Amino acid sequence: MVIALGIGLAAIMVVLGFWQLEVYDRQGSATAARRASAPPVPLGSVARPGATAIEGYGRSVAFDGSYDPALQLLVPMEDAGQFRVLSGLRQADGSVVAVVRGIVSGPNALPPPTGPVRQVGVLLPTEEHLPDSDLPSGQIASVRLPALAQQWPGPLIDGFVTLSSADASSQGLAAAPLQLPESPGRVRNVAYVGQWWLFAAFTLFMGFRMARDLGVREAEVAEITAEQGAEPT
Repeated sequence: MVIALGIGLAAIMVVLGFWQLEVYDRQGSATAARRASAPPVPLGSVARPGATAIEGYGRSVAFDGSYDPALQLLVPMEDAGQFRVLSGLRQADGSVVAVVRGIVSGPNALPPPTGPVRQVGVLLPTEEHLPDSDLPSGQIASVRLPALAQQWPGPLIDGFVTLSSADASSQGLAAAPLQLPESPGRVRNVAYVGQWWLFAAFTLFMGFRMARDLGVREAEVAEITAEQGAEPT
């Protein structure tokens, strides 16, 4: 009975720990969404040629320059027949920004705008490597900066920008989905996760220990009773 009660209480505490973990994840997602929807900052303030842009990832940025029509690739999506349009925009300092302009259905993408433009989008980190040996010319499996650096004249800005819905629509494209970098939730919720799971372990330990102590006590009582019953009258 004691063991069953301990297991039941421990199970409740484990569930509460997972609930706190879910709260932590939701808070992180909400933080990332707020960061991306904040007013844009100049791209140059968070990402410069030859420098990492860790603090800038997930932020809305604004930048100026001209698209190079020779720098354009298609990135196949999981939905068959859809592609992200990846273009290179050269800034005044000569650096190149990899820009996901939007989505097209089919392998034929509209050329980028001509002349100077001002663009707004979210700065994102380079994507993971995916094999692209079977892709036709003009396509790349993921927006991976090391691969782009081998094809496009640099210097490249660290990370890439996915354009806002308004800028994508103005170029006749559907907006590309955002895979925002994870942001941490509140530290106290992580602490609560550890506390609940620690309490669960302690409850199980105490349940088994109490059951053992009760078993020892009952055995001692039974032994004394047996000895008393065996004494001659």
